[in-house]
Amino acid sequence: MRSVFVKICGITRSEDALAAVDAGAQAIGFVFWPGSPRYIDPYRARAIAASLPAFVSTVGVFVDQPAEHVNGVAALVRLAAIQLHGSEAPAYAARVARPVIKSLSAPAGIISDWSSWPSKMMLLLDAHDPVRHGGTGIVIDWHTAAAVAARRRILLAGGLRPDNVADAIACVRPFGIDVSSGVEDAPGIKNHERLAALFKAIHGIDTRSIDASVQARS
Repeated sequence: MRSVFVKICGITRSEDALAAVDAGAQAIGFVFWPGSPRYIDPYRARAIAASLPAFVSTVGVFVDQPAEHVNGVAALVRLAAIQLHGSEAPAYAARVARPVIKSLSAPAGIISDWSSWPSKMMLLLDAHDPVRHGGTGIVIDWHTAAAVAARRRILLAGGLRPDNVADAIACVRPFGIDVSSGVEDAPGIKNHERLAALFKAIHGIDTRSIDASVQARS
């Protein structure tokens, strides 16, 4: 099985970003929505981003904020991509000057609007929460997510932890995963032992057991 892309989101401290990268993260996420307990000032995020290796991507998370503001923060921090976690439409995403990751949820066990987004755009599937907009620790229905993952590349989010990440990957077969609360002591404060345990679980996935698990769940 190919390696899974891993993004650790909700970073607020430099030491946590470096611990995530040392453990194996390919991307780091910063939350720039002021309503989040993981909010980070763009200038602080820029300093953290500047300390990361060149191969690590930085992603900025926004929720229904003006496109001009999003583009300004992206330029300041030198973000590689923008993650939209609100009610943004495809027309809004077209105004964003960076590659877009669009978060979608399944409030009734169905993700109905995924096909309205351009096929080249990465989708992130997360648990439904119209108030906190992610980072809730709530697990999305993996079978619902798997139905979308079978048709296009997705990032899987929603309550992923060291003890369930292998099963989630086995069931959904996503391009990558996005983890925040599952490796935290508190919002924005990552637990380095849990980070290491998460990647140990990912690296320990056996291809044959995954295939057997998927067949058993289908």
